[in-house]
Amino acid sequence: QVQLVESGGGLVQAGGSLRLSCAASGRTSSIYAMGWFRQAPGKERDIVAAISWSGGNTYCVDSVKGRFTISRDNAKNTLYLQMNSLKPEDTAVYYCAAGKYLRVGTRSYDYWGQGTQVTVSS
Repeated sequence: QVQLVESGGGLVQAGGSLRLSCAASGRTSSIYAMGWFRQAPGKERDIVAAISWSGGNTYCVDSVKGRFTISRDNAKNTLYLQMNSLKPEDTAVYYCAAGKYLRVGTRSYDYWGQGTQVTVSS
């Protein structure tokens, strides 16, 4: 099994920045891709960004391009999401996920973190 522990969420004003971290442990050799998803109240859990663990290939939704950056530190088994120029519409619970394929759907990922709240005030 793989365990994912997230940190870095919080309350910020519009235009501010946060960096989310996700530390993976357990059978990390089974991880080939990791991603960040978010879910706002009353909405579906949707992809934000994803990255292949070995090759560094990335995917990012258009709504956060130029503001968010996904990265990883293989030596630390840690995934990051640097969020700049935050907007109120970015408010959501953010989830870290891991799996064998770099895909956009939640069902493509086998392991999930507990979620961390990001709130952006106007």
